[in-house]
Amino acid sequence: MIGRIKGKLLVKQAPDIMIDVNGVGYELFVPMTTYYQLPEVGAEIQLHTHFVVREDAQLLYGFLQLDDRHMFRQLIRVNGVGPKMALAILSGMEINEFAELVMADDVAGLTKIPGVGKKTAERLIIEMRDRIKQMEISDLDSATEQTNDSPAGSKRQHEKDAVAALVALGYSPQQASKTVSRVAKDCSDSEQMIRHALKSM
Repeated sequence: MIGRIKGKLLVKQAPDIMIDVNGVGYELFVPMTTYYQLPEVGAEIQLHTHFVVREDAQLLYGFLQLDDRHMFRQLIRVNGVGPKMALAILSGMEINEFAELVMADDVAGLTKIPGVGKKTAERLIIEMRDRIKQMEISDLDSATEQTNDSPAGSKRQHEKDAVAALVALGYSPQQASKTVSRVAKDCSDSEQMIRHALKSM
């Protein structure tokens, strides 16, 4: 089990990143809530990880916050929820927001997450309610404050990056492109575009 990884951030292309650890590049999938907080390429970084072994692949998931990893591990225990859907859930909202929807039996709120239908939302509420009660979810507001220090780049490239990230999270290319185009005028970089697009879907 790989529980933590520390090294230099080599690649940052949502929702995938690569970290160089003593010359070995580790590819990780990260939720957008973690991606928003990543430093610039070339910076040192440390992530809490979850390692998944399948017949056809070995996948590594990374999280800046232990709370996020714990929630991820609880989510993949839910019947019908795999790592991809768990990542989409954590990408669509902060874990305290997710917890509030579950505790409020808010099926409609949960179905706004890509890939989560009514039956899955109902199952999440039933199976996650008691687990959330046992979790001590810390306030993540201060940890998720964003800065506007991203390097300058073409608007079009930011839009392409945002569309690619949304497609990777389960949206169709047409839906992702249409939504990004709608929110792009109010955003200065791809991270803002992704955040606004997820909120508007």
